[in-house]
Amino acid sequence: MTDYILSDATREKLRKVSTASVATALYKRGLRQQFIQGARPVQPGKGTMVGQAFTLRYIPAREDRNPITIFRDPEHKQRVAIETCPPGWVLVMDARKDARAATAGSILITRLALRGAAGVVSDGGFRDVTGIGALDMPAYCAGPSAPTNLTLHEAIEIGGPIACGDAPVFPGDVLLGDNDGVMVIPAHLADEIAEECTGMESFEDFVLEEVNGGATVIGLYPATKGENLAKYQAWRERNGR
Repeated sequence: MTDYILSDATREKLRKVSTASVATALYKRGLRQQFIQGARPVQPGKGTMVGQAFTLRYIPAREDRNPITIFRDPEHKQRVAIETCPPGWVLVMDARKDARAATAGSILITRLALRGAAGVVSDGGFRDVTGIGALDMPAYCAGPSAPTNLTLHEAIEIGGPIACGDAPVFPGDVLLGDNDGVMVIPAHLADEIAEECTGMESFEDFVLEEVNGGATVIGLYPATKGENLAKYQAWRERNGR
C-alpha cells in the first residue's frame, strides 16, 4: 500500500479532465498500458470517477473450494472487500478478463455505494446490471453476466497488486473513469498528471472551438504556429482559463 493520500485539490482537478488527456500525459512519460481494457461504464453519464485503488484479486475457481455455502464464511474475501473498501476509494477487481461469471451483483455494489466508495471497476462481469446502473456511484465492468462468481472465480486476495484489463494496478494508485473507460495513474504521478492535464483540457477546448469555426488542425494541433499560440493566450485571458 502506498503512503500517498489523494488530496481534495488533486481530486477536483482530475474530475475536470478526461481519460484521453491522462492517457497522453502518461504516454509522454513512457507509460502505455494504463488503460483498463474492456471495462465499460455500466451506465454512461454518471460523471467522472476519481479515487484510489482498493484491490481484490480472483483466481480460477476450483470446484471443491467454491460451493454455494462458502458465502456463509464471514471471512469470504469478496464480502470483506465490500465492507472494508475505504470511503472515497475505488474497488478494483482482477477477474483475468473473464466475464463469463459475475464478480459482484447489485446487492453488494449497492452496499459499496452506501459506504461511500467512489466507484467500482472489474475486468469481469456484473450481475443485476440494471440495479447497478441505477446507483449514483460509477461502475465499470466487461459486461453483464448472470452466473455467480463461484462458478469461475475465487476471491483470493485483498490489497495486493493486480492486473485489471491488462493494466497493472497497485493499491493506492489513482483511478480516473469517464464514458471512455478507466485510466490507472501511478500514485507518485497523480499530482503532476492532474496539473498537466488541467492545462491540456484548456488547450483542447480552445482547439475544438477553432476547429468548429473552420480552422485547419495543421499548425494548430499541436500548435506549431506562433499565431495559434498567441490566439490561445488571448482565449485564455478572455475565458479565465
